Amino acid sequence: MSRRVLIGIFESEDAILDVTAEARRRGFTIVDVFAPYAVHGLDKAMGLERSRLPWVCFLLGLTGAGFKVWFEYWTTASDWPINVGGKPWNSLPAFVPITFEVMVLFAGLSTVLAFFGMSRLWPGRKAALLDPRVTNDRFALVLEESDAAFDVGAVERFLREHEAVRVEEREQEVAR
Repeated sequence: MSRRVLIGIFESEDAILDVTAEARRRGFTIVDVFAPYAVHGLDKAMGLERSRLPWVCFLLGLTGAGFKVWFEYWTTASDWPINVGGKPWNSLPAFVPITFEVMVLFAGLSTVLAFFGMSRLWPGRKAALLDPRVTNDRFALVLEESDAAFDVGAVERFLREHEAVRVEEREQEVAR
């Protein structure tokens, strides 16, 4: 499945911030904004919601820590109890350092996997480069031609008023 998009290429981060905020105010559907580096305030200009990845990290870190405490308690107190120096078999304070390490491991790995899943960055996926210089010193705003009322000429003039270096209309494949 594909859709028609209008791509505006810009030279400065101020221009991309301004045009993105104004496009959102005018009700255009912003598909994505591409930048060579992280631009402060661009997420607010695009109207993006806060990420749920911190919650995924927290919950899976707790899951890893809980699983590890259960496993260590089971192995030392139930499955194979060994009396070492008269210490109790279920000594929870002794479990703390390794529990922390396993929690960090679970949280880190699960966050990376969740990020790849949420971003649809599958192994072997080909990158769609809008402009060769967008990874170096250019910025790109991609607007979707959402309906028949989308006037390409008016939107192109709007992008040029906001210092667009180039405006291009093209067909884009929709990622599933």
